[in-house]
Formats: sequence, structure tokens, C-alpha cells
Amino acid sequence: MQGKAWYKYLLSLPPMAYLLIFFATPTLIMLLASFRYAGEYGGLAPWYLHESGRLTLDLTLENWQRLLETDIYLRLFLKSIGYAVATTLICMVMGYPLALMIARSGRKNRDFLLLLVILPFWSNFLVRIYAWMIIFSPVGALTRMLNGVLGLIGMGPVTLMYSPTAMLVCLVYVHLPFMVLPLYANLEKHDLDMLDAAQDLGAGKWRRFWLITWPLSLPGITAGSILVFIPVLGMFAIPDLLGGTNGIMIGNVIKQQFMESRDWPFGSVLSMVLTVTAVAVVLLGSWLGRRR
Repeated sequence: MQGKAWYKYLLSLPPMAYLLIFFATPTLIMLLASFRYAGEYGGLAPWYLHESGRLTLDLTLENWQRLLETDIYLRLFLKSIGYAVATTLICMVMGYPLALMIARSGRKNRDFLLLLVILPFWSNFLVRIYAWMIIFSPVGALTRMLNGVLGLIGMGPVTLMYSPTAMLVCLVYVHLPFMVLPLYANLEKHDLDMLDAAQDLGAGKWRRFWLITWPLSLPGITAGSILVFIPVLGMFAIPDLLGGTNGIMIGNVIKQQFMESRDWPFGSVLSMVLTVTAVAVVLLGSWLGRRR
């Protein structure tokens, strides 16, 4: 037993080291930065070395107080959570039938369909966003066709670019594979004999789905929802390029604090709140998975 325990800890050492170096350590640095002052020319103010030779950290709570002085950041967080929830639900509604179809397909067709699902990953993320900018362009074929139809029924023209619709469509497009792949991995392992047994006992198609397939697929739904929700929550590229001024999310504000305003302490505050939210979502998903 001791040998098996040693082997188990040895196998877990690389991922634990990875999490410690690339997640825990940067998070602690960000937490410390959130209590420091901004530098005169941006960044962080230097640490002070007194004449006694002791290094003193000049810490403050002003950055966290600034977060609570106005509700604008709370509204941005709620807005980002709203987009993340909407994207996750749409991806689940669209991805579940697709994953179920792939899982029930023959081996030859299954491999080809999986290839189509992961095919968008072969191109650059920004290239795909720029492609959607062309599709939603005011002079593009889609906008012209839509406005032509609206004109026939007496409605005014609409602009797809820089709208919540454009943002949501692109968010779903980018993150849909992250929902399909975990669902497929779960659905592909289901024992189809259980469905046959339920059919022999008189259960119809929908009853078999709700009583057998759906409960067994909940771990895949939980994993896919986490993989979609967390990246969307901190997304800034798609709101920047497709959302315009009305599509600003909390990720855009964090990027602005670090890259433009160079107010690293307040950017660290917003990043810590976002990190805590993401970790809470993961813990909630893990708790729900254990309950099932």
C-alpha cells in the first residue's frame, strides 16, 4: 500500500507543480499588487528601503475601497455573467443534440464528425473573429439581405455590427466545441443496453431520454458548462472587435487598467474578483458533480 501511495503522489507531482507555478504564484502576486500603490508613471510604486536597512511594504486598502465606491463595476460583472450564462445555455442547447448524434453514429462517421468539430481550432482565434466582422459588416451580404427583407415589411434597417447579437453569435461560435467535446466523451460511454431494456419495459423515446440519457450525461454537461462559462466571463477580444462601446465587459476594463491606464493595483483588484468568481464556479460544478 505504501508503494502504491508513493506512486500516486509521484504521478500527481507534475500537475501540482504546474498549478503552483502558473496559477497559485501569479495569483498571490496579483493579490499583493492589489494592496499596493500605483507608480508615478504607472505600474506599481517601488518598495521602500529605510535607513535601517529594512524593506517596508507600503500597503493600502484604497484600491478595494474604489471598487465599492460605485456600482459601475458591479454592473459590468453582472453583465459579463449574463453573457457567460447566455453563451453557456445556447452552447448546451446546440451542442447536446450534436454530441448525441456523433456519439450514436458509426465509427467511421464519428471520426469525421469529430474532425469537423475541432476544425475551427486549426485557424487563429483572431482570424475567426475578423471573419465574423466581415460577415456582420454594414456593407456585407448578410446585413443587406436582412435589411432588404425588413424593408419589404415596412421596418427600418438594422446594424448587426457592434451589437449584442454579434457578440453573442461569435461567443457561441468560438466556445461551442468546448461544450460538444465533453458531452461527446460522456455520451459515447453510455450503455445502450439500458435504453433497450427501458424500451422493452414500455418506455417511449422521450421517457428513455429523460430517465436514462439525460441523468447520465449531467457530468458532461457540468464539465462543458465550466469550460464555456469561465473563458466567456473574462473575454475581452470579442467585445472589443464586435461589441463596440455598448459591449464592454469586465475583461475589457481589466485589460484597460493594465495596458492603457497602467493602474496595475486596481487592475489586480478586478482580476482577483474575476478569479474568485471563476474558482467559485469550478467548486460549484465539482460539488454538483459529487452530488450526482
